Amino acid sequence: VQLQASGGGLVQAGGSLRLSCAASGGTFGNYYMGWFRQAPGKEREFVGSISRGGGSTYYADSVKGRFTMSRDNAKNTVYLQMNSLKPEDTAVYYCAASRDYYSDSRIQYEYWGQGTLVTVSS
Repeated sequence: VQLQASGGGLVQAGGSLRLSCAASGGTFGNYYMGWFRQAPGKEREFVGSISRGGGSTYYADSVKGRFTMSRDNAKNTVYLQMNSLKPEDTAVYYCAASRDYYSDSRIQYEYWGQGTLVTVSS
């Protein structure tokens, strides 16, 4: 599976962005999908995960209530809607796919996109 993330950019604090991750080369609906992020000098951290059918999601405490994941299996795309952005949300955001795990652990995701940069100014 190949993943291509897009939608990053520069936004002011309090603003919104929607990230997209388009998949190709596999049966998208067979995969759990996750978003992770990595800020400069920090380890990559979990943001959220969505089940294969899209009916279940869960999030890191740091983004809960502000970020929402969704997916469109007909379009082979997963989304991350980010609202009420804060400067501490600044990071490169990565989408990832796991065949077997609905997980917050990055080691359980086999496939990764290239990342898209989100910068939140104060």
